[in-house]
Order: sequence, then C-alpha cells, then structure tokens
Amino acid sequence: MSKKRVYTFGNGKAEGKADMKNLLGGKGANLAEMNLIGVPVPPGFTITTEVCTEYNELGQEKVVELLKAEVEAAISNIEKLTDTKFGDSNNPLLVSVRSGARASMPGMMDTILNLGLNDDAVKGIAAKSGNEWFAWDSYRRFVQMYGDVVLGMKPESKEAIDPFELIMDEAKEAKGVELDTELTVDDLKELVVKFKKAVKDQTGRDFPTSAWEQLWGAVMAVFDSWTNPRANYYRRLNNIPDEWGTAVNVQSMVFGNMGNTSATGVAFTRDAATGEDVFNGEYLINAQGEDVVAGTRTPQEITLEGSRRWAKLQSVSEEDRKAKFPSLEETMPELYKELNVVQQKLEDHYKDMQDMEFTIQSGKLWILQTRNGKRTGAAMVKIAMDLLRDKKIDDKTALLRLEANKLDELLHPVFDSVAIRSANVLAKGLPASPGAATGQIVFFADEAAKFEQSILVRIETSPEDLEGMNIARGILTARGGMTSHAAVVARGMGKCCVSGAGALKIDYKARTLTIDGKVYEEGAWISLNGTSGEVYEGKVLTRKPDMSGDFGLIMDLSAKFTKMNVRTNADSPKDAQVARDFGAQGIGLCRTEHMFFEGARIKAMREMILASTTDGRKRALAKLLPYQREDFEGIFEAMAGYGVTVRLLDPPLHEFVPHQLATQKELAQEMGVSVDVVKAKVDSLEEFNPMLGHRGCRLGNTYPEITEMQARAIIEAALNLKAKGVDARPEIMVPLIGTLKEYKMQADIIRATAEKVFEERGDKIDYLVGTMIEIPRAALTADLIAAEADFFSFGTNDLTQMTFGYSRDDAGTFLPIYMDKGILKHDPFQVLDQEGVGQLVQMGTQKGRSVKPDLKVGICGEHGGEPSSVEFCHGVGMDYVSCSPYRVPIARLAAAQAAVK
Repeated sequence: MSKKRVYTFGNGKAEGKADMKNLLGGKGANLAEMNLIGVPVPPGFTITTEVCTEYNELGQEKVVELLKAEVEAAISNIEKLTDTKFGDSNNPLLVSVRSGARASMPGMMDTILNLGLNDDAVKGIAAKSGNEWFAWDSYRRFVQMYGDVVLGMKPESKEAIDPFELIMDEAKEAKGVELDTELTVDDLKELVVKFKKAVKDQTGRDFPTSAWEQLWGAVMAVFDSWTNPRANYYRRLNNIPDEWGTAVNVQSMVFGNMGNTSATGVAFTRDAATGEDVFNGEYLINAQGEDVVAGTRTPQEITLEGSRRWAKLQSVSEEDRKAKFPSLEETMPELYKELNVVQQKLEDHYKDMQDMEFTIQSGKLWILQTRNGKRTGAAMVKIAMDLLRDKKIDDKTALLRLEANKLDELLHPVFDSVAIRSANVLAKGLPASPGAATGQIVFFADEAAKFEQSILVRIETSPEDLEGMNIARGILTARGGMTSHAAVVARGMGKCCVSGAGALKIDYKARTLTIDGKVYEEGAWISLNGTSGEVYEGKVLTRKPDMSGDFGLIMDLSAKFTKMNVRTNADSPKDAQVARDFGAQGIGLCRTEHMFFEGARIKAMREMILASTTDGRKRALAKLLPYQREDFEGIFEAMAGYGVTVRLLDPPLHEFVPHQLATQKELAQEMGVSVDVVKAKVDSLEEFNPMLGHRGCRLGNTYPEITEMQARAIIEAALNLKAKGVDARPEIMVPLIGTLKEYKMQADIIRATAEKVFEERGDKIDYLVGTMIEIPRAALTADLIAAEADFFSFGTNDLTQMTFGYSRDDAGTFLPIYMDKGILKHDPFQVLDQEGVGQLVQMGTQKGRSVKPDLKVGICGEHGGEPSSVEFCHGVGMDYVSCSPYRVPIARLAAAQAAVK
C-alpha cells in the first residue's frame, strides 16, 4: 500500500485529527479537528510535512508525480462539496494555499489567496456573485500574491519597493484616493493589466492562466518558504528543527471582500498580553486576510468594550468611533454572537487560549484556522494558572504548557509596548542577558557613574570592569559570544547585555561609537534589548515587569515534581540572596576571582603578582585573606543550610595587572619599584593563548601559597559562622584539571590547610573537595579522578570550547554563518551539544559513579539555565544544575518539566 500524502477535510468530516500535528502541521491538524467538532470550516486538504522533506531531497518534478493522483482526488472532493469546478470559466473553484508547520510560525512562511483566477474565470466569478468589483479586486490580489510568492518578485531588502505596490500607489494617486476600496472596477481591471505586464517585464514569462499550473507553483513555493531567511531565523530563535518541514493546506476560498456584509479578522479567546479572560481581536469589512495585518487600513476592534478602550487610547471621540470604527459587535451583532460562541467552544475543546482567523462571506461565518495563541510571559503564567484553578487542566499539563525561557520576561525590565514601536534599530548583536535598558554611552568602566543612567560600551569587557558593569544600566560589546565575560557576568547580575554587535566601531581615544557611518559621542542616549539583541537610537521608555502571585504558584508547582536540585552561580552575598529568593538550593559556582577587583584588594593582588619570592607573595596574600574570608562568610550565610561550591582562582594572572601606562606608573609608585619592573612583569605574563595557558589548577600547583590562602579563608569563614550557629557547607572546587595528579596535588594542599586551621581553632566542620570537569581528558579519565574527588561539577563553557576547538570569545564571527548554512543547529555555547559535549558529560558521570556510586554530580556552565540542557542533565541523573540567579526560576521549571515528561 502506497504512503498517504494528502488528507482531506470538509462538511464535518476529516481524515486527520488534532493529535496528527507532526504529520499534518498545526494548521492542518486543527482544520481537521474543527470539522470533527462542528465548527464551520471551508473544505480542503492537507499535504503532509513528510512531502516537504521529499521535496527538498527529490525536487519538484518527482514530488508532483508522487502527489498528482491524491491532489486531483482531493480537489474533486472540494468541487463536490462546493458545487464548483477547478479551472472552469463559468463556475470556478478558487482556493487558498497556506503553509502549516508543526509549531506555529506566524507570518514566517508564504500564503497565496484566490488561486484559480484568470481572464475568463474572473468574468465567471463576477457573473455568479453579481459583484464585478469583488471579482476584479480578488484577481488583482491574486496576481500580486502569486507574483511575489511564486514568481519571486517580492524585493529581498526592506528598502526596495514592491513593483506591485508601486503600481497600486500610482493608481491611487492618479485617482486621488487613499484606500484600495475606493478604486472602481475599471481601475481594478487596469491594475490587473499593469500587474501582469510587470510580471512579464521582470520574469520574462506570461502570468500562468492554467489553474493546475498555478496550484503546483503555489504548493512548491510554500515548501520553498520553509527555508526563506525569516523562517530560518524564526526557527533558530525558537529552537524549531529544520528537518520538521511544513505541511501545505489547500482550502476553498471564502471571501471577506464581497461588500459590506462581508469581513475578515483575527480573534483571541484571551488577552495575549495580560492573559485576562477577555475575548478580543480586530476585523475589517470588505477585506481579505492580509489587509488586517498589512496596515493599509486601520483595523477595527471586535468587541464594543475593546473598541471603546482603543478609542480612548487614540483620543478618538465616542461619536467618531461609532461613525468610523464601530466594533463587529455593533455592525454585525448576530455574527458577533456566533463568533463569540465558536471562540468559547474552541478554547473549551483545546483547553488553551486560541488565536483564530475568520471570514464572514455575505453574512456567513467561516473559521479559517485556530492555533494555541502566542503570548507574553506574564500571560503564559496567568492563563496556565487560571485554567488550572478552573479545573480545565491538571498540575502536570499546567507545567508542560509553560515555556521555561519566557519566565525571563517576568524577572527583568521590559520596553514600553507603545514606545518600542517607533524605536530606530541601529545594530544587532547577541541577546546575551535579557531585559531592557536605556542610558547614556560611557566607554570606561570606572566612569560608569558619570551619568545617572549609563550604558557601558566596550569592545569587550574584562574582570577589571566589574564595578562599572554593576553601576551601568546595560552593557554593549562589539566582540564576544554568549559566554563571553560580559555575557556571563551580566546574566549573573541580572543586567541587560548585548554582546558581539560587530557593526560597532569604538574609538576609546576619541570617545566615539560609530555605526554605519553615524557617530555617537560619549553621553549620547541609546537603548538595549537584551532579549532580542537589538540596539536602539535614543531613549526608549522601560518599565518594571509585573510579577504576580501566579509566579510563586508556578514555582511551588515546580517544586512538587522536580527530582533535581537547582543551584546558582553567585559571587557575592547579594547575588546569593537574589537566587535564594528565587528558590535556589545552594551555590554551584562561586568564582573567587571576582572578589579581587575592588579598591585595596586589587592592590594586594597586584603586589602578590609582582612579588619575586614566595615570602613576598605570602605577605601580599595575607592582606587578601581577610577580604576573602569576609566574602565567604556573607555568601555562606546567604545560603545557610545549602552546599556552596567555591572555585579556586581560575583566570590567568595577566587579567589582574594594569595594561595602560598611566595605571602601570601608579602601581610602580605604590609598590616602590620602577615602572620598568612593572612593565616587564606585565609583559612576562602575556600569553599567546591564555585560555589554555597558566591558569586554573596550574596556578595553584605553581604557587601553592595561593591555594593555601583561599582554602584557609573558606574554612575559617565556615568555622566563624558555625560559632554563630549558622550552618555553612563549603565545597571546594579545583578548576581546569586534566590529570589525576594535578587534582591530587591541589586536594592535598586544601586538606592539609584545613587540618591546620582545625588544629588552630580547636573545632571542625564538614567540607568537600571536588573538581570541575571542563577538559575532555578529565571526562575520559573520570573514574581515576573520582577515586580521590568528593564531587564533579561539569564546566560546560570550557568543555564546549575545548571539545569543539571554538574560542567562546571569538566564535561570534562565524557561528551565525554556521547556523545559517546548517553546519550547526544551535550555538553550542547557548544550547548544550548533547551529541558531542553531552557524550563527554554522560561518560564522565558514568565513569565517576562506577568508582563512587554516591558521587555528587552537577553542572555549572551557562547551560545549567537552558531548558533543553536541563532536561539532558535530568536524563543523565545529575544531582543539580547551577545557573545565574535570574535563570534559577527557568531552571526550576525546566527541571520539573523534565521530571513530568
């Protein structure tokens, strides 16, 4: 039996149903389902998503051959149900051809309406309908849509003018009218002639007159649109696999442009912005679907309440509103009531907020599609919890309805929805840390406080910039990826950040930022969207997000099901407290290097680096000891009762020394040495590849006094808190090991130091010593290392970098191209590469636990807050994931969803 590629629906019957979305796409499955539950749907058929894959593999000719018999039979079925004939001149069947992927991709792919028209069929439609204007309006629309979508006449750039729009504008200007509806029948006939001439001039071919040729061209164009740039971008943004493909839906046309008893619109069963249970939407009389979204006419509100709210916002009087912008509830009250009943029926059936397209043809309502509506993070949470409270869905369904990443919208500032519409986009970078920020440009971190609201603009940030990053409202960098210093630190702070914006030209000396030839001086206002990566000109109004009580209920629901703990990456008591308030159950990564950059601390650190003897280094480290101990006390106290994993010093020492001559002179004066000594030391620390150089455990093994000081500070801090009755649980982590001996040398120093402190203090605390697995060799030899280590924490930032051989700070120059070309599905620094890096993580976990079954295992790379990576970690059997404080709610929800699945 040959494979079925076409599924029909119509007149209350359907070959498909709602649970066939993988095969029929969301639109096709829902069209079938609506037929089965008695919703009025124009008849048609769906070509499956599998055919899209066949098309990409086999080409058009072979696919037409595979489809021909089934499509002809499906068209015949529509003909019977509508009493029309496809390709007939007197009684023609006209159809729409639309895309329909498994996951909703609104506006990303192409649609063709009114297919089947030609110079003869238009006369037949005019005679049959008794409405010549409608017939020719439909014809001119068809020629334009077919020319744009199938014949490739739509301009690729936003700046270029669509040739059809140019002809339309000239026609309206010549007639002195503003709206398409004001053109006469003769005007429309002339437009069709000019449109077809434009097709011939631009393509060298006559516009096709055969309905079958038109249909096959449209079907193949929809398949082609699966790989258009905007669809590719949308899929990357929403993690939709390329191999899914799109279905094609062919439906009998119903017409909203047949006069004042016809209309078309879009409706939502709830408010997509707030989640309120309020029916809403927009419509236009005497129009087709594209008119509502094209902006050529001002759409009107469906409900009277919505219409009055709109008029108030637009400062339109009630009198003018009723005369010019009446609601559907007022203009077609009976049809409004019918639509209202249908929308409630659909929501009750799907048990979720629905986004519907409808057409009213000569007083009869048709539903063209329904889908689960796109919504904001706040609306997502409210709708799920409202449906749960109303007992329409259960706990598990409520959890799975939520998109974990969208919780970010509830945690960070956002742009005012009205203000952002008129904002001018200057550049685009990587959405490194979510939220919205507006401020005045500063180029140097130590000048971040120069303005009340500042945006720190850097080529790239370094640990020295930490204080300025904390002061600034947002951070913008020309270089760096999603795990660059700027990105990681900003996420930890909950600070908006756009990184890797390659269009930026930054001149520190002139204090200027140049974008596309336009120069912005220090103090100029810019705004950042850390969620989309866009940089806007000027000041854009921001507002705090609304964190309703439902947010807490979602977290409680997550805690009910999750089997894996969620920790945080935090380097200060403030960050630790933020994370704990979000429900973090400990710290998975405390980076000690971030504690060395303030005031006297950096001086002592530089004194230690400049010292030429062990005694000199120890004297400088003794100055750092109380600072470290104080910091650890604050962090342990904020996370009392939970484990706190402290990573020993990791970055290379050159990051702590001054690189500008003026600062080197200051340091030389403070240290009582010549500037040549300082310069020589700075030069000696320079490395060709510092990420693979003298850092991590290599520092501690070369200079054991550094490890001794840090171990003492950690143990003394825990003992001090114990004396106060606070339950401190330190876990000391050795970074960047590749061999067992590297780890053991550091572990021996830590344990010897701890015993010395216990003896001095006459008291003890429990502590763990473990390691970060971030070098492939460590994962491969994990069974050897586990014999000595109390825990493993996978540092997947570096593990990804070393496994792929990609610099995480420089990969932004080619990763977007790799994703465009399909070499990579995702940026591996954002989404864990389960196939390669994940294999090392799984291997390391299994090998470690083969030696020590109760080995504690977690992940502390940035992947710890990315939902699909969290699900992977759950599958591996990790004890916890760790992420930046503002990702903790996302990781908690993702961990619960993984457990439910």
